[in-house]
Parts: sequence; C-alpha cells; structure tokens
Amino acid sequence: MIKTDHITAANAQAETALRADYDALGEQLDRRGVDIAAIKAQVSDYGVAIPSWGTGTGGTRFARFPGAGEPANIFDKMDDCGVIHQLTGATPKVSLHIPWDDAPAADLLAKAEETNLAFDAMNSNTFQDQPDQAHSYKFGSLSHTDRAVRQQAIEHNLYCIELGQKIGSEALTVWVGDGSNFPGQAHFIRQFDRYLDSAKEVYAAIPDDWRLLTEHKIFEPAFYSTVVQDWGTNYLIATELGDRAQCLVDLGHHAPNVNIEMIVARLIRFGKLGGFHFNDSKYGDDDLDTGSINPYQLFLVFNELVDATGAPGFNPAHMLDQSHNVTDPIESLMSSAIEVQRAYAQALIVDRDALSGFQDGNDALMASETLKQAYRTDVEPILAMARLEKGSAINPVATYRASGYRAQVAETRPVSSGAGGGIV
Repeated sequence: MIKTDHITAANAQAETALRADYDALGEQLDRRGVDIAAIKAQVSDYGVAIPSWGTGTGGTRFARFPGAGEPANIFDKMDDCGVIHQLTGATPKVSLHIPWDDAPAADLLAKAEETNLAFDAMNSNTFQDQPDQAHSYKFGSLSHTDRAVRQQAIEHNLYCIELGQKIGSEALTVWVGDGSNFPGQAHFIRQFDRYLDSAKEVYAAIPDDWRLLTEHKIFEPAFYSTVVQDWGTNYLIATELGDRAQCLVDLGHHAPNVNIEMIVARLIRFGKLGGFHFNDSKYGDDDLDTGSINPYQLFLVFNELVDATGAPGFNPAHMLDQSHNVTDPIESLMSSAIEVQRAYAQALIVDRDALSGFQDGNDALMASETLKQAYRTDVEPILAMARLEKGSAINPVATYRASGYRAQVAETRPVSSGAGGGIV
C-alpha cells in the first residue's frame, strides 16, 4: 500500500484549486436545479469491481510485453488492487478467476482484510487447458460432444461456487469459448442443447442468494460460430435456466456500432440484466481502457441504468474487464474506474422530467440536447471531491507515479516472461 502521508501531501497541493472548482460547479448545477452534494454522495457510494487478471499485462494473439513488477500470484494482484482502491476510493471489490487465482479461502480472506477489499463475482475458466486436467477443451467445454469433457467443466464451475461461498462472493460468471471455426463443424442445435443441459447442472448448485451470470461474445476464440454469441441467445439461456440466471453485458463483445444501450434497456425491461464488464472497443473485442474510445456510449449506458434505479430487483454488478498491453495496468484500472464514475455522475444530472417531456412530445432535437447538456458538464470536481473526502487521491495517477510503488514491487517480484501470446 502507499503511505497515507504521501497521499495527504499530494492532496494538500491540489485542494485549494479543487474546492474553487467544486464551488463553481455547484453554482452552475444549482441554477439547473441539481444538488451537487447529493450527486457527490451517490458517486461516493458507487463502486466498480476490479478483475484480478487486469493487474497484469495483457497481450495480443502474437505477443505479450510484460512490465516491471508484474504480479506473480493472487496475493500480489490483491496488493495492486488495494492500491487502486486506496487512491480512487472507487474499487472496493476484486473479482477472482479460477484456477488462475486459486488459493485457500482463509488466505484469501486474510489478504482481503489487509488490503481493505471484498470479493465480487467468481469467474470460471473452461476456455484453457490446465496441466492437471484429464480432458482438453480444444473442441468445447460445457457444449462438448463428449460427456466426460462436459462433466469436467461442470465440476470446475461447482468448485468455483464452493470457493466463492467461503470468501463471500454472491455470483458466478460463466463465459465459454465454445463454438466452431468451419461450416458444418458443429450441429448448432445439438451443441446448444448440450450447453443448456450443462448450464442447468451448474445453475442447480447456485445458492439461493447467488446469481448465475452468463456472458455473450460474438467471436473469439471461435471465428465461424459461437455458442453464446449475442444478447438474444444470452437472454434465452437466462430465461431457460431460471430467475437467478441473468445476462452479463461486456461492452466489447458486440459487433461494431451495435446499440449497446438499447440492449441494456431490453434486458432491464425483462429483469435479466445481471451486470457489466466495462471496457472500450474500436474494431472488435479490443478490451481497451473504459472510456478511451467512445465515452458518450458509456454515458448512454449509464443513462439507462440511472433511469431504471429503484426498479424491483434491479441490482446489476459492475466490473472492469480490460487488457493492458502498453500501459501500467494499475494506472489504466484507476483511469477506467474514474471514467465509469464520470459516466454515472453525468447520468445523474440528466434532467429526466425534461427528457421525458421531449420524448413524449416527439421533440428529437431537444431530447438529444438534454442528454448532451449532462454529458458536456465537467463533473471532475465532484469525482475529485468524493475522493478527497474518503482520504483517497485528488489526482490518483500523479500520486501513484510520485509514490514509486511500481519500482518498489519490481524489486521483490520475479521478472515476468513475455513468452507466448494470448488475449486476456
């Protein structure tokens, strides 16, 4: 962790300017009938989970270029996650990926207490072969033609649930790489039926207070067909499984220019929006830093979420899911957490009465301008003031860089190999 004195000293240099900016924004919002203190309180209460695997350097299919001080295990990862939350005050939970993060529950809980973190959804991995497994997932996992392979994948998911119960998780996220690369390779209906049968066995083991989140992905690693390829198929799965099965929306897992905010609205309408993996995309499943390519889309997604706040049973999980190929992962995760908060704050200040009136009156221009007014508002003083009041950093990236944390951990962590590729 970073010394508190270092954060306090850094904040002291920026606090006067921040308070002036905050007061000026407060006056502006007051003229629009918006209480800045209320918005700040909601932003302060908001949190987005960190993916444990996001703390390491990702890669393309061709190469991986690790940086200094790469985490060597889940405990190193949680140290990094603890620093991210310490500086941003916005990432109180970490999401584990099994078997990458497998460890005794008691050790995980002790590390969580040390780093001031809790655990979010568990993530199973049946898209990679592990050294000790009996059967390969080369041709699928939950939908494989061989019952023995499907059973192996089912049992892995059951283990994730068992470990998750011990550490306080309340959800299991299931993504499979199952699909096909050639026309005719797989029988679409039989393959999907096998997936459903396997998923039902996993769902039957979900505790009463848990959710099963299934994730769709248009492509990768299969390039001709994917078993859970879009939100419609994902909705069918969640409906078939039961009330505690919901859909997880990853912003990068859609075809270019797809209206993701409308998908979000559809899933909200039918009670099947389970959560998000936030990232950004230009061409495909790029897993770029959240808000780095299309921040307006992120805002529009949060516009739908804020609009649905208070609906019965509406409680989607929020998590980052990114691959950091050329940046320090800690810096990218901090930046992305702040961008998610920014979109949330902007959505909170939308004049919803005016927007509804323009929608009902078919005034397309003014409806659009109402959203743009909120999006164009610089809410950074709200985010920074929320961090200051939590004892976090007014300027997280600058404070992190000045702390020398990366150089410090690089002295004790083993040098990570850059051998091999693989998309995270």
